[in-house]
Amino acid sequence: MANTLLTISMITREALRVLENNLTFTKGVNRQYDDKFGVEGAKIGTVLNVRKPPRYIGRTGTAISIEDATETQVAVTLDTQFGVDITFTSEDLALKIDDFSQRFITPAIATVANKIDHAGLALYKDIYNSVGVPGTPPTALLTYLEAGVKLDNNAAPIDGQRSVVVTPLMQAKIVDALKGLFQQSSAIATQYRKGTMGTTAGFDWLMDQNVNTHTVGPLGGTPLVNGSTSSGATTLVTDGWTSSAASRLLKGDIFTLAGVNGVNPQSRQSTGLAQQFVVTADVSSDGSGNLTAAISPAITSSGAFQTVDALPADNAALTIVGAASTQTPQGLAHHRDAFTLAMADLPLPQGTDMAARVSDDQLGMSIRMIRDYDISTDKFPCRLDVLYGWATLRPELACRVQA
Repeated sequence: MANTLLTISMITREALRVLENNLTFTKGVNRQYDDKFGVEGAKIGTVLNVRKPPRYIGRTGTAISIEDATETQVAVTLDTQFGVDITFTSEDLALKIDDFSQRFITPAIATVANKIDHAGLALYKDIYNSVGVPGTPPTALLTYLEAGVKLDNNAAPIDGQRSVVVTPLMQAKIVDALKGLFQQSSAIATQYRKGTMGTTAGFDWLMDQNVNTHTVGPLGGTPLVNGSTSSGATTLVTDGWTSSAASRLLKGDIFTLAGVNGVNPQSRQSTGLAQQFVVTADVSSDGSGNLTAAISPAITSSGAFQTVDALPADNAALTIVGAASTQTPQGLAHHRDAFTLAMADLPLPQGTDMAARVSDDQLGMSIRMIRDYDISTDKFPCRLDVLYGWATLRPELACRVQA
């Protein structure tokens, strides 16, 4: 019986299937905006501004009190086109699709999937909530329960859509620590057989080798708030740093301020826990040890978007999470709506041997494959491409787990 040659469409469909199976972190984030980029021919730089819901204070009594509906926006930008280029022969096209996938597609798509997941996990730098001790992988369930508390205090929905993404070592540490605790026999069996946590402490647990590592800035000195801070400030003026030093604080560094606690975003009641802030850009001190850091969230002491129960006092101390230059894997506990990934259909070019594009509307995945032919070598050079963009939608719905 004559062999049936594989077609470009068959190969592309298999590539999409393998991509979907290889993604880890990506499966647990918001994907509702893919169709907004659904116009064929979307390009790098295409932007969608996603509206975030307004917040209101409310009133007491019968007198009407109209509030402004203030909507905020987050830009989701298609900023990355990534792909892998491979080549195969006419003889290779006579293989069964499973064999072809094992030899050519799976290794190529693993590279694509790792790129997408790693880029998504790099969004940890937008997240200001944090638990754990930098440099020490958690061995107590309490650390992860405290991450759940951070999400609860920020009004994250309790709807079965919370995940925690950890490194292989973090997973091993917590599985070993909990192996003897009472729970369902089926869950214990899974821990022993697979070395995984499944669903525990309100989270679906995922292990991902692409968890990013953060390096704490060089720090130095005894940093203090310098002067008064206005409500709504997204920068913090400080002094007391080592003078004229490069990058005292790095993007992604977390700190707290003495006397400044967080509030619940709905009730505006103090949580009694120090509000954490994240540095949003690298910053260095000047010759006098002064440093003005861009931060998130805004230091807002009143109104619908209140984040803290009090403004920091002059000379309030900063406490940085982690020692200077500590390198720490950044696990992420998050609700699905904390992050989003958008993918778009790349255009199919004319004037080539073959081109195919396969999309999965349900999962929001799209991949394109273009094949050409080299007559001198009887080979088919191919390129696999995806176009995507990541964004942090609601940073308050996520918490970093320091390891």
